[in-house]
Amino acid sequence: MVERTRPAMKMTDTFIKPMHPEGRKFVAIFAAISLVLFLIWDPLGWLGMGLTVWCYYFFRDPKRAVPQGAGLIVSPADGVISLIEKAVPPQELGMGPEALTRVSVFMSVFNCHVNRAPVAGTIGAMSYRPGKFLNASLDKASEDNERNSLRIDLADGRQIAVVQIAGLVARRIMWWVSEGQSVRTGERFGLIRFGSRLDVYLPEGVHPQVALGQTMVAGETVIAVLGRELPAAVGLVE
Repeated sequence: MVERTRPAMKMTDTFIKPMHPEGRKFVAIFAAISLVLFLIWDPLGWLGMGLTVWCYYFFRDPKRAVPQGAGLIVSPADGVISLIEKAVPPQELGMGPEALTRVSVFMSVFNCHVNRAPVAGTIGAMSYRPGKFLNASLDKASEDNERNSLRIDLADGRQIAVVQIAGLVARRIMWWVSEGQSVRTGERFGLIRFGSRLDVYLPEGVHPQVALGQTMVAGETVIAVLGRELPAAVGLVE
């Protein structure tokens, strides 16, 4: 059984979420522009205020209740499962030429964009590569788009790759970890501005427990389990 520990929740927590520090300057810029627009024409000012609220909402960084259980691999991002297929991990991570199961989570501009480690381990390799800004929901975005790739080495010797991929609107990939650093399951490790995608490459023999179109919650939704002979999920229950 998966155990979860949730802190006491206040009514205001339902509506007001903490904002990541990265968003402060953007919210300030939107707010300043809104004030100028109010001087020009009130409707424009209210439009600016709406965009300011959206900007705050985009950079929200809510607390997450990370499931406690051996071998759990959680979603690294909020969004929906857009692809589940076999693919070779990024060559720069040194994981070999064999195709592994890749689970892709697509984030729209309305999702929380703080990225979290899918599993506990050590950052064995990292590599940033510039590229294009195709629609992140497309399969070829994994190869052609700007990306930042991480390999997490597990205690049992296996490896998991997680790749931040810029999208059509995204223009900045950020990360706060480095090679050799230990990470905990659900720990924040990065952020992508304004729409993007996260790919997770599972170890050989590990099957995803999610389905195409399923909604993911970063740090909470279990996408696979290590060390158990579980069949792959075959469909999304409405």
